[in-house]
Amino acid sequence: MAIWLVNGLRGLFSVLGCLMLATLLYTISTDGLPFRRDLLTPWMAATLVDFYINVVALAAWVSCKESNWVSAILWTILLVCFGSITTCAYIVLQFSKLSSESVQDAIYHVLLRNQSKNGTIQKRTFSPIVTARISFSLLGLLMLGTLIYTLLTDGSPFRKELLTPWMTATLIDFYINVVALSVWVAYKESSWISAFLWIILLICFGSITTCIYIVQQLFQLSSQDPLYLVLLNNGNRQKTGMRQLHGDDGAAQLMDNKVLGKPDMY
Repeated sequence: MAIWLVNGLRGLFSVLGCLMLATLLYTISTDGLPFRRDLLTPWMAATLVDFYINVVALAAWVSCKESNWVSAILWTILLVCFGSITTCAYIVLQFSKLSSESVQDAIYHVLLRNQSKNGTIQKRTFSPIVTARISFSLLGLLMLGTLIYTLLTDGSPFRKELLTPWMTATLIDFYINVVALSVWVAYKESSWISAFLWIILLICFGSITTCIYIVQQLFQLSSQDPLYLVLLNNGNRQKTGMRQLHGDDGAAQLMDNKVLGKPDMY
């Protein structure tokens, strides 16, 4: 099952990355470069705001995942410049790095950076939970304001004349990133019903839903918790917490004690 999941997701994002690359090349060849003022209609501007707020969320994951700021900054620049092509390339690369042991809990190991030899994850010197709550709240409000303003000044987005070649390419780019975020939501949620509802909201409301979901998850953590815990579901959060305190051997012993009904010795 685990190997099937890894191969399936790696194949999915490989195909999506190739699809976006082909879309980009086709649109450039048929409609020219996108850096033209006539393309920046009100709804294109709103779509770009929506797109880049999701990029911020993905860039935050990359920053948590990468072990140094140089690689994190380089990947973030690539995300800004090439959008979902970079998203797909990064995800496929992370799945390709998984060892045979990591495959058993693939999403967990793809989301987090490599652990040190003693099994613990390197801690940051500060906890940016409150900053992240404020930042994504503001980004969600920014997108909500942009959406309402564009509706009031330019009308409904469901008009044929708005669907230019570059708008189509931008929407494909946007929704490939939504697929990546949807995989994370499906991993996070404890039931398929709640996961399905959140994914529908992501499709309909884009980065507004992304920001609401992230802020909701952040409020489930204390301000002293490390930021990367927001990436994990409840089961993996508990496992990571035990590893931080006791290392892999201690965490394994605690799990065994719980199964056998023995008191904790730590």
